[in-house]
Amino acid sequence: MSKRRMWTVLVVLAAALAFILILKLVKPKSAGENEEVSPNVAVHVGKISRSTLHQYVTAYGSVEPEPAGAGRIPADAEVASPVAGVVAHIDCHEGQRVAKGTVLFRLDSRMADVAYEKARKAMAFAEENFERQKKLLPVEGTSKKSYLEAEQQLNAVRSELAAAETDLALLRVQAPLAGTVVKINIEPGEAVELNTVLATIIDLDRLVAAVSVPSREAALLKVGQSAHFEIAGAAIGVVIYIGSKIDEKTDTLPVRISVPAGGEFHPGQFLSVRIVCEEHANCLAVPEAAAISDSVGSESGAIVLVEGGRAVRKPVKLGLREAGLVEVAGEGLKEGLTIVTEDAYSLPKETKIRIIGQ
Repeated sequence: MSKRRMWTVLVVLAAALAFILILKLVKPKSAGENEEVSPNVAVHVGKISRSTLHQYVTAYGSVEPEPAGAGRIPADAEVASPVAGVVAHIDCHEGQRVAKGTVLFRLDSRMADVAYEKARKAMAFAEENFERQKKLLPVEGTSKKSYLEAEQQLNAVRSELAAAETDLALLRVQAPLAGTVVKINIEPGEAVELNTVLATIIDLDRLVAAVSVPSREAALLKVGQSAHFEIAGAAIGVVIYIGSKIDEKTDTLPVRISVPAGGEFHPGQFLSVRIVCEEHANCLAVPEAAAISDSVGSESGAIVLVEGGRAVRKPVKLGLREAGLVEVAGEGLKEGLTIVTEDAYSLPKETKIRIIGQ
């Protein structure tokens, strides 16, 4: 075969191959080839359930003795010396529970004892003299002047004896209220001045939590709302006082919460508390991962229902959030419906799905 003929054959073959390729490119696709393959996405699912959800205001503060209220004295007192003197004896110890009026300290009373004994004897003499003058006056055995002088002397001595008794009583420092001695500040033999604080007493059954609430959340609070303390035992108190003046430095409002008696709380203890300002009982709720918000903080959003093997997006109104659950409300929602959970956000509409684990 000549070279010229060989080149002719090669050109023909190349043309044939090009024609076949063009036919493949322009050939219309069959009906089956035109269909897009629907994805089959693996998802996690959960159920719509019923729950009781709460809205909380979180606050921080410390435990303090209850302040004075209507008809109630404060729950703490600083026991001060009513006179200057020397501490002769301490009749209490830290941690001791005492009744109101219990003698806690005794100051040196030797001078006061002498003055009292002198006034007592003078009182006895004045009483005898007055009784004698009273008997003699009717029978003219004494003058009216002597009788009046005896009466005057008796009254004067009575005042002196009362003063001596008071001075003696002031040297015995008593508890002004029932409570526990939490601190003693002096030692026996120590000299004290007037109003020197000798000890502190607190009624540990009358404690409150003094907390600060951000001003932007203060409008949610009401007296009587329950409050949950973040401590072992999950103790519950009640809001008993809401301040009316905002602290300019911290932009917070003072709030007091009752503290259950029983020893879990101690004065000065730092704590956090969640005040229940709203409760929705028996509401429909979904896991938090299943709720798709339209925007941050928005009350509108959607959930994804599982219907016939497909993911169907359902608009809902979002409510309270607590413990990983979100309140939902919307047409056709009911307890027990299956929903997509953590995969819901990225699913397109009407997506075929495959449930993981089933």
